[in-house]
Amino acid sequence: MRSRTIALLLALLTVLVYLPVRNAGLVVFDDPIYVGDPHVRAGLTLAGVKWAFTTWHASNWHPLTWLSHMLDTSVFGSGTDMRNVGKHHLVNVLFHAANAMLLFLWLARITKKMWPAAFVAALFALHPLHVESVAWLSERKDVLSTFFGLMALIAYCFYSEKPKVHPSSARSGATGRPKAKVWYAAALGLFVLSLMAKPMLVTLPFLLLLLDIWPLRRFWFWGIGADPRITDHASRQNFPQLVVEKLPFFALTIASSIITFLAQRTEAVVSLEQRPFGLRAANALVSYAEYLGKMVWPAKLAVIYPLPNQIPAWQIGVAAVVLIIISLIAWVARKNAPFFLIGWLWFLGTLVPVIGLVQVGGQALADRYTYVPLIGVFIAIAYGADFLIQRFRLPQVAVSTVACAALIGCLCVTENQLRFWQDSEKLFTHAVEVTKNNAIAHINLGVALEGANRPADALAEYRKAINIEPNRFQARNNVANLLSSMGQREEAYREYQEALRLNPRATVALMNFATLLSEMGRFNEAIHEYQTAAQLDPDDPRPHYLMGKACLRAGQDAESLKHFRDALQRDPNDFQTLTWLARVLAANANPSVRNGAEAVSFAERAANLTAGQQPFVLDTLAMAYAEAGRFKDAQTTVQNAIQLATAIGAQKSIPEMQQRLQLYLDAKPYREDFAKTL
Repeated sequence: MRSRTIALLLALLTVLVYLPVRNAGLVVFDDPIYVGDPHVRAGLTLAGVKWAFTTWHASNWHPLTWLSHMLDTSVFGSGTDMRNVGKHHLVNVLFHAANAMLLFLWLARITKKMWPAAFVAALFALHPLHVESVAWLSERKDVLSTFFGLMALIAYCFYSEKPKVHPSSARSGATGRPKAKVWYAAALGLFVLSLMAKPMLVTLPFLLLLLDIWPLRRFWFWGIGADPRITDHASRQNFPQLVVEKLPFFALTIASSIITFLAQRTEAVVSLEQRPFGLRAANALVSYAEYLGKMVWPAKLAVIYPLPNQIPAWQIGVAAVVLIIISLIAWVARKNAPFFLIGWLWFLGTLVPVIGLVQVGGQALADRYTYVPLIGVFIAIAYGADFLIQRFRLPQVAVSTVACAALIGCLCVTENQLRFWQDSEKLFTHAVEVTKNNAIAHINLGVALEGANRPADALAEYRKAINIEPNRFQARNNVANLLSSMGQREEAYREYQEALRLNPRATVALMNFATLLSEMGRFNEAIHEYQTAAQLDPDDPRPHYLMGKACLRAGQDAESLKHFRDALQRDPNDFQTLTWLARVLAANANPSVRNGAEAVSFAERAANLTAGQQPFVLDTLAMAYAEAGRFKDAQTTVQNAIQLATAIGAQKSIPEMQQRLQLYLDAKPYREDFAKTL
């Protein structure tokens, strides 16, 4: 009962510390991909479940993460709506609190030591390096994967406690208890769920072998583990037996690694030409040391740490010396303090998938990568302190005071770090301030400033990114977008060409370039670029939607309907596609194109999806009602659109809606020449 009380108090403290995230918004880096995806915005549906298990969207295969975000949408509403996003954030917090609780209960059980286990779990819950995994909505995959990983460790713990032979029936040759098989199957199944949320824990089979040495003591390893002189140790086995026992886990690790590489190779994995293996190995060595440094002194934490083009030899040397010294100490102390070696190997091993030997993205290291690995270091620290207290009879009051001071320090820095996660501008401004030559941070700060309607400041940030990394296409694409919005089409044209020279497969740049071509009247070229983007990402509705609008600009209204319908097939709940489809069906001058009943159906769906709060959607719905002969409904609806436009300050559209109202009062439908109005 005492351990359960501690676990609940720990979970409650974790939730209270992270409550500020309920006021946080979306991060422009990745969050729109996760909560803004059409399948996620549709909530938990059968089609969404199928998509989650078959897509490599966002350069990952993590169906459980997608399903988690879909469930959030079904329960709380879309995470793209600022009224709901705080609730989505709190789900991350609840998973983090649950992870801290599970970590404590697991360690307390397998080590039979409550207070060291509590200190490990408290460090895990409160350490500032874990803020990124909790406060960043896109890192749901991190807390979710760890939740199932810890559950798998607990199941394995129960399995290892069940002897394979009944003591009472050993002589008769009776084999294993059924409960052992159940716990083994549970551990394997939970490992699958962990990998389906994020493939971070592919090293779990190796962790299980480490735990077999200490604290489970299932075999003897160079002076630690089960004492070979004790012959009646029920669960003791030799090393080959334990490896064979883990083969299903290793098979899952191999399968997950292959799937992950295939999912990331087209977009996320950086080639050896871009980042030579020597640089990667040096960065990996230095990153290990930096993670330890940030754990001890968590200052200058950033959402992105840029990967340098070269690393000074002295940094590599210092990092190597630090790692060698710690490794030697851990090895020498293995007999009397096995937890130090096991914790150190936990840290080194669980970081391998993300240490950068297979470089994914442009970061040198990331705070979120420490979410599981630091557990090993925390184990070494907590159980090491307990060992020193027992060995040298240190005063518990003094040790407890140091431990409390460390936790209070973690809490204060975590609270400060949470301030930066309130919005993207604060987050990336901080990243620019605490790092050097951070092109990715400048780009994302530019995106945040652009969203805040500060185009000049945004353009300056994009230019800084280009000066740092001239070959990064995202900055060129964003500069072109801004120039296009300012009416500087020729300059925008050149920037798009440069962006596509740097990355010909960048679908975003292709679509933006095609839109510029369409606005310049070069419709055939625009359609070609849209079609290329659609071929590169067949599931993306945007190229089809944009092709529909390009056809309207070109006067090809009937052709536009085909493209809008293609977009709707890929995202049935996109209100913009629904609205434009309804508008063409309701207001087109060609009677063979119009269909009032269909227009009403599409427009009503769009109005429901936007809760009747979009004047453009209501205006379109009024057109559809008029085309269907429902002029009273058309009058009421367009009046609501006018009132809403007035309330939100959209004055430009009001005169045209008033003209349409007069048509409806005269029982006349509205007709539109889209080639002139777009």
